[in-house]
Amino acid sequence: MGRFAPLLPELILSIGATILMMVAAFTGRRGSALVSWSAVILLLVATAALVGAPSHAGPVFDGLVTEDLFASFGRAIIYPASAVAIIAAHGWFERGTEHASEYSVLILFAAVGMGVMVSASSLVALYVGLELQSLAAYVLASYRRTDERSAEAGLKYFVLGALASGILLYGISLLYGFTGTMSFNGLAAAFARGTPSLGLLFGLVFVLAGLAFKASAVPFHMWTPDVYEGAPTPVTLFFGSAPKAAAVLLATRLCVEGLAPATDAWRQIVIFAALASVFLGAVAAYGQTNIKRLLAYSSINNVGFALIGLAAGGARGASSVLFYMAVYVVMTLGAFLCVLWMRDEQGRPVESISSLSGLAQTRPGFAAAFAIFMFSLAGIPPLFGFWPKLVVFQAAIASGYVALAVAGILGTVIGAYYYLKIIKVMYMDEPGAPYARVREPVQGLLILLAALIVSPLGYLLIGPLSDLTDRAAGSLF
Repeated sequence: MGRFAPLLPELILSIGATILMMVAAFTGRRGSALVSWSAVILLLVATAALVGAPSHAGPVFDGLVTEDLFASFGRAIIYPASAVAIIAAHGWFERGTEHASEYSVLILFAAVGMGVMVSASSLVALYVGLELQSLAAYVLASYRRTDERSAEAGLKYFVLGALASGILLYGISLLYGFTGTMSFNGLAAAFARGTPSLGLLFGLVFVLAGLAFKASAVPFHMWTPDVYEGAPTPVTLFFGSAPKAAAVLLATRLCVEGLAPATDAWRQIVIFAALASVFLGAVAAYGQTNIKRLLAYSSINNVGFALIGLAAGGARGASSVLFYMAVYVVMTLGAFLCVLWMRDEQGRPVESISSLSGLAQTRPGFAAAFAIFMFSLAGIPPLFGFWPKLVVFQAAIASGYVALAVAGILGTVIGAYYYLKIIKVMYMDEPGAPYARVREPVQGLLILLAALIVSPLGYLLIGPLSDLTDRAAGSLF
């Protein structure tokens, strides 16, 4: 058992998900509540199991995965975010016809895949973890079989995801063909021998292109707005948080650990993707009328800021990426939990930004929470969302990339417009049709908790979180 101790979180989720899948098969829709809450408990137990062996075991299974503080930090973000996605589905799906047990099981398997992604130290583990997460995500996107938008979202995601997987696999085959190794350490040794060959550079480009798709970074972002809008809102909440964090952290480990000697080669690609994501995410959201579509462009914009930290390189850059993604996931979960509560008087989901008109007068508490998340995503002080942006800009400046930091600051100013537009609609427009009262106390508690974290009270976390991200990033070097 000692050999498997470092993988205890994945074992808990894998075995638990398999058992719950059998329970789901025999209980049908009657067992959806039992399976859902069991899945939430499994994710919380797996998070608790990260303390100890997984955070300092080092390479395991002949270097396929590395269990270090970086991997544990990533999974400590991913598992709770996955649990919130399961809780969010309770009051949203029609319990009698849609909320089947498979939803929770799929998220558990996706969480296993994401756990492998952030701990992968081999191209084999990278691909296996990423595909396990992706296969579950394709099904989740098209979860509402009677909804045309959901079916379209699933189909688009599957087709484009298959293309991205092909690109990634081709890149992996090139890297293996020119280096003879799949391990990140072996890749680093191969790149350190001298000027990389053209084949190696092509492999590097294709692998980063495949990862950019999973993180929805420009120019591989094209699926994001359509899938976010068409997928069920709890699924969109999931897509915008855990898988995005897993993809960004996987790219960080690969670049910093496996491609370190080729930093000059991959840094050019990352800088382009960062700036393109920041500015396209800021500008393309201007004309959106659907709140989920707007938050899709917001997620593209935020990935760009995280990539600025990655472009900075070194331990400080990796630490800034970890800090950014931790706070980003909380902000995104809070924003989408608020979107889940947007329901008309008949209880049907509403997604138009115009429906938020005058919300501050009819639902002041709800409007205040939504405003906190919007201000924080915009990076406006004194909200806590300002600090992660400051951290990545400081990392870029410390590495000598002042122009990159200035461009990022300019992108922040441009992107602030559409966040402020939502706040203007809630606080300055005449009230529209009132929303129905949603009685989901657990979700309400989660919204309150997320709002407190991203409020100025979050500054109390700066010291402990900075120390933890510094140590997690240091485990890569």
